[in-house]
Amino acid sequence: MKLGVFMVLFGGRKLEEALDYVASKGLKAVEIGTGGNPGKAHCNPAELLESEVKLKEFKHAVESRGLMISALSCHGNPLHPQKHLAKADHEDFVNTVKLAEKLGVEVVNTFSGCPGDHEDAKYPNWPVAPWPNDYQEILAWQWENKVIPYWTEQAKFAADHHVKIGLELHGGFSVHTPATLLRLREAAGETIGANLDPSHMWWQGIDPVQAIHILGRAGAIHHFHAKDTVVDPINVNRYGVTDMQPYTNMLDRAWQFRSVGYGHDIKTWADIISALRLVGYDYVVSIEHEDGLMSIEEGFSKAVSNLQQVLIEESLGDMWWV
Repeated sequence: MKLGVFMVLFGGRKLEEALDYVASKGLKAVEIGTGGNPGKAHCNPAELLESEVKLKEFKHAVESRGLMISALSCHGNPLHPQKHLAKADHEDFVNTVKLAEKLGVEVVNTFSGCPGDHEDAKYPNWPVAPWPNDYQEILAWQWENKVIPYWTEQAKFAADHHVKIGLELHGGFSVHTPATLLRLREAAGETIGANLDPSHMWWQGIDPVQAIHILGRAGAIHHFHAKDTVVDPINVNRYGVTDMQPYTNMLDRAWQFRSVGYGHDIKTWADIISALRLVGYDYVVSIEHEDGLMSIEEGFSKAVSNLQQVLIEESLGDMWWV
């Protein structure tokens, strides 16, 4: 298992400078933003697809530093009811898949997206309750008319380009739990899998270790994010887990993202890594930093240190059993 980082964290630095910094920390992999919410600070797929020279320079910049690309990531909403927004995110996805094939990258990460509640809707609608029955009708319409048809087509497209799709299970989108991921995978095929981020499991009340077992037994984990969450025991009783306060309102929020080891202890993270090994995941653990209480350098360094400790102890444990 390799330790990596989601390079959006260093979007303010030039690619070469950011790669040097990552390599100096002993990491072996990078996940690179290619559109949508992650942006294109380090990689514009359309430009690289048009120039073999630029493509070779980009690939050399990564590989010459002893790094690999674990995934290209274009998290957006290709199912957005506003057609121009959906089109932009869809085009980013298509270009990202084509680029991944040229670079030999196994996984493209994104969101499932979330449609509106009818053809003329203006905004996404995320049903979270089975009653009143209107919500069930909305959910059925979304999956039957938007989610399954779109991703069935895109899964075939990705498979034709030898790429797997890692959907991040994220609240606000149609695929946000192990069950919804497996539902889509059953309909659209095994090209669809999870970019599993435990931080989004914790705030939904899902145990990440159990999520790993559920998805891992189905071979449905394509990529893994390392990010933590802390749930405030007082605020959560006031606002619930679907707290709509801005992330910047950290003092009063029910939950907030933290760097690895600052929401849950190292034993919990060791259990997560052990579960990944148990279900046969032997790819990359990609650090994502969204900790509002730490600077980029501090949060990243703490996550690296904590995960390196866990991975070293896991490796020593494997050696002991040999």
